[in-house]
Amino acid sequence: MSDHRVVLPADSNQALGLGQFAVDFMHNEQGRRGDPDPAVLERTNLFFVDSVLCGVSAIALGTNAPTVLRNEALQYRFPPAGVGSLAGVLGSGRHAAKRGGAPVFGSNLDVAVEKAIAANVAAVREWDSNGTNFGYSEERPHHRAGEFGHNDFYAVPVAAAQMMARDGEFALRGMVLLDEIRGRLAEVFSLKSYKIDHVVHGAIASAATFGAMMGATPEQIESAIGMVVAHAIPFRAIRHGHQLSDSKGASAAISTEFAILCMKRSMAGFVGPKDIFRNPEAIFRLFEGPGALFERRGKGGGGARQDDPPGKGRDASPFDLVLSRAGKDFTVMGMHFKLGLYEHQSAGALQGLIDLLAAHPDLLDDQTGDRIKRIVVRAYEPAFSIIGDPHKRDPHTRQSADHSMLYLVCTMLRKALELGARDRPGPQGKRPALGFKELMLSPHDFDKSALFHPVTRSLMEKMSFEHGGPEYDAKYPDGIPTSIVITDEDDQTHDSGLVMYPAGHARNTTADLHGILRHKFEVLGGLAVAKPDKLIKRLSNLHEKPAERLADLYDFEIVHRGRFE
Repeated sequence: MSDHRVVLPADSNQALGLGQFAVDFMHNEQGRRGDPDPAVLERTNLFFVDSVLCGVSAIALGTNAPTVLRNEALQYRFPPAGVGSLAGVLGSGRHAAKRGGAPVFGSNLDVAVEKAIAANVAAVREWDSNGTNFGYSEERPHHRAGEFGHNDFYAVPVAAAQMMARDGEFALRGMVLLDEIRGRLAEVFSLKSYKIDHVVHGAIASAATFGAMMGATPEQIESAIGMVVAHAIPFRAIRHGHQLSDSKGASAAISTEFAILCMKRSMAGFVGPKDIFRNPEAIFRLFEGPGALFERRGKGGGGARQDDPPGKGRDASPFDLVLSRAGKDFTVMGMHFKLGLYEHQSAGALQGLIDLLAAHPDLLDDQTGDRIKRIVVRAYEPAFSIIGDPHKRDPHTRQSADHSMLYLVCTMLRKALELGARDRPGPQGKRPALGFKELMLSPHDFDKSALFHPVTRSLMEKMSFEHGGPEYDAKYPDGIPTSIVITDEDDQTHDSGLVMYPAGHARNTTADLHGILRHKFEVLGGLAVAKPDKLIKRLSNLHEKPAERLADLYDFEIVHRGRFE
C-alpha cells in the first residue's frame, strides 16, 4: 500500500480487501483513514445537493415509485432516538448505534433504515437527472471498462451517520468512500456487456460503506458483499421494452435495500459466501477471467475452458482494484453532472445544439421550426443502442422520453424556438444567448402535454440518429463524442463539429458549472419547497455540520403539488 493508494490484486480476496479498506477509511487513526482533498469533498457535496433536490422534487410532484416506496417506508417506524430498547440494533461497544432507524426525505420520523434508504434512493433516481460516471481511468488504460453508474447512493452514508449520531464530516467521507468503490468497479468490469444492470456496483459499495460506518468487521462486510452478489443480480431487462416502467428508475433503490439487509444480517451473525470476486460461479469469473464459462464476446460454453492457465491464475478475479485513500485522485473527480433531465449519453448532442444555435441564431426565426429541414446526430456506441433504440422514436412515458435522443434534442430545440420568438434581437441586433440555463430540461418538459407537443413531434420526424462508427467509438468513454448537423430550408448545412466534453462533463473547462448548477438547484428546489435557497444552504457545507444538524438534515416540509402527469 502506498501513502495514497490501496491495490487489491486479482489473486487476493478482494471482498475481504474491500471490507478492510472501508473500515480503515472510516475509522482507522493510524495513517489509513480516508483523507480526501478539500476539492474532493466540495465536489462530492455538490453531487449530494444535486441528488437530494432531484429526489425531493420527484416526491413533490407525486411521481409513482418514490411515492409508493416512501409510503411503504413510513409503515416501518422506529421509536425516536433515545426512546425504548435498542437491543439488537447494529453495532456494539464504542460502535453501538444510537438510533434504530433513519428518516426519509421531508420527515423527522425514524423508519427501518433499509426502507428509508430505498425510498430516498428511488426518489433521487426518478428524474434520471443526477450525477453519472462512465468507468474511465485517465491513468490506467486497462481500467476503462466504461460501465455506467450514478450518484444515487448517498442515502446510505447519511443514514449510517445519523444512526451512529455522527457529524456531517463523517457522512461526507462515507459518500466519498461509496463513490470510490463503485467508481473503481465501473472502471474494471462492464456489467452491461452481460446485460446486467449497473446498480450491482453501487450495491456492493453500499454494503461496504454502511458496514464500515456502523462498526462492522472486514469479515462481516465480506459476507454481506458475498450475499449481494450471490443472491440479487438484476438484469437490464428492466431497461428494455417499448415503454419503460417504475422498475427502471427504482433499480438502484431495490438493490441497495437488499445490500443493507445483507449487511444487517451479516452483523447479526448470518454468514454469506466468502471471496465472491474469485468465486467461479459468481458473475465476475463466470463471464471474464480464468475459468470463465463464457468468453467476453458472449460465446457459449458448457464449463471451464481446457486452456485456462494452471496454478493460482485459475483462482484470480478478472481485475486488480486500485483504490484511493487520500489526496485528489478519487473517482468522484471524474464523474459528470447532468444539467437538467436527460440521459447523459445525449449530453454531447445537447451541447452541440446549443453551440449551433449560438452560431446560427437565424435558425430560430420561425417558431414552427419550418426553417429546419433536417437534423442528423451522430454518436458512439453504446449511446446509439441505448437512446437510439427504435422503440424510443415514439415515447409515451417520461421514462422512455428521457432515454430518447430524438425527444431530448427536439424538445430542447422546441424550447429554443419558443424563446427565439419571444426574445427578438436587441438594439445591437443580437439575440440573448441561449445556453443550458435558458434551455434546461425540467420535469414539466416530460409531462403529457410536452410528450406530444406538435412542434416537438414535427421536429422528431425530421431527425435521424446515426452511429458514428469506429472514429466515435474510440473516443468513448474518455468523452461523449457526438456531432449534430442541421440543414435549413435553403439546403445550407450547419455542423457543430465533434463535441467531446459538454458542459457538466468532468473534463469540460469552459462552462460556468457552478452557475448552471445553481440554476438547476433553484428550479428543482422551487418545485419541492417554499424556500429553495434555505434548503440548498441546509444541504451544503456538510463537513461543517455537527451531529445534531445532521440528525435533522431531512426535517423540512415538502410542498406536495399533486401527481405528475
